[in-house]
Amino acid sequence: MKTALTIAACLLSMLTYAAPRRMVVASGDCKDAELGSQAKAFLDTLASRPEQDTLSATQFGERLFPQSTQSYEDLQRQLETALDHFYEGRNARAAQATDEALQQITRLPVGETRWKLYVEAQLLHGLNYRSMGKQKESDTAFRNVLRLQPDYELDPDQFAPSVRQSFDKLRRELARTRKVKLTVKSTLPASDVYLDGLKVGQTPLTLDVLAGAYDITLVKGGITSFPRQVQVQGADMPLLIDVAYEGSVSASPFPCLASNDGNDERTLSHAVRLGGTLGVEEVIVVRLERPSSGPKWFAATVLNVEGGQKLREGGFKTQGMEAPDEALSALVDFVTTGRSPSSLVVMNANGKAPWEQPGGSQPGGADLTAPSLLSEGVAETASPRSTSGLRVASYVALGAGVAALGGAGVVRMLAQKDLDALEKRLVNGRILSTDKQALELRNSLSQKGNALTGLLIGGGAAVTAGAVLYLLSPSSAAPPVSLGVAADGDGASATLSGTF
Repeated sequence: MKTALTIAACLLSMLTYAAPRRMVVASGDCKDAELGSQAKAFLDTLASRPEQDTLSATQFGERLFPQSTQSYEDLQRQLETALDHFYEGRNARAAQATDEALQQITRLPVGETRWKLYVEAQLLHGLNYRSMGKQKESDTAFRNVLRLQPDYELDPDQFAPSVRQSFDKLRRELARTRKVKLTVKSTLPASDVYLDGLKVGQTPLTLDVLAGAYDITLVKGGITSFPRQVQVQGADMPLLIDVAYEGSVSASPFPCLASNDGNDERTLSHAVRLGGTLGVEEVIVVRLERPSSGPKWFAATVLNVEGGQKLREGGFKTQGMEAPDEALSALVDFVTTGRSPSSLVVMNANGKAPWEQPGGSQPGGADLTAPSLLSEGVAETASPRSTSGLRVASYVALGAGVAALGGAGVVRMLAQKDLDALEKRLVNGRILSTDKQALELRNSLSQKGNALTGLLIGGGAAVTAGAVLYLLSPSSAAPPVSLGVAADGDGASATLSGTF
């Protein structure tokens, strides 16, 4: 529980602004130029409608991966200028220049070069504040160096003996100060752990550190976690970082979730987590679908972040790097309003998208949402010789329908058990991302809900079809037939009465 709260606190610390309502993220090969081009065109089309309040690609990158606007060399020169201000007695200007440099230094890639600049800036702050008579601020700046490098020694050629004595005194005081046991774990073993840009070890890692705020980043090969600031406090603080998930997210050249293994459910789950991190209500996942046969599709899936549900999914056929403006506009209409223009293909009644259908898809991008209906023409064209079998067919349909409705009742009871168990695991009405059992219960509920819906619809349709077939079958006397189908919160029932 404490680990979960720590993770939540880390993520909430990233949300310091009122987030837009929607965001768009591509999934697949994030280096795919065609995917990036069409995803950008889709976002531009969506963003051109101000009422949609969409997170821009720039905002996405700034929130997750803030980048310095200055190079190492620029920042080094800025610190040299601040040092000149200090020597010339312009302490206020020196403090301002150093603060501005530090803001950019903390956005640099982690590593030794960043740490050296960070130390240089903190030591300059310590000197400058000491000269201004601000001893507390001076000690804080020196402490920011000593808390991670307690054996750091000041250069006697640059620092006066009195400053070195104060620095050593502070070192001794910090050595006696009670520490917090910080434990860092990662979903990718042996990830490098960086605090304030300094490498301090590899996961799993346990450190005794001073209480306070630290910038923490994990790196595994070419994969980097979201940079975040954690407030270390208490007796011990466990921290679990999902580097595998966070490392799959990139902001350049377009917001993207790397997904090359075909695990769509995991990708959508990661998209929901990403939406929660950025504080949006809906995430639109766009991708290129390339079936083994048939046309290529540009598809979009809309996800509700709070509940984790898939709201709708649609796509259109595409060729080449550029997507047609008309198709993009139609897809934006669909994902934002649920309307299905004729040029757009959406999920069909069986829950399968056209690009998932064997043997290709429906021609022309037609709407596939309409269910198959039993029309009068079918019954009227039936051969007279086949009517003798209608009675048997009606019995089969009625039996199958009643069995399906009975199965729906069983599924309903099983779903209620899962729901009761899930409610006991909720924390403030929400599911913790680290609670695997709760996530499994949620997924189980979703599956049972789909099964229940299918059984109710299929069972009702089968019973209705059976009754129609029975009435169409020849009989010397038309016996009265009564059919009743009911479903409520406690289950479902079907009744059939008459003379057979």
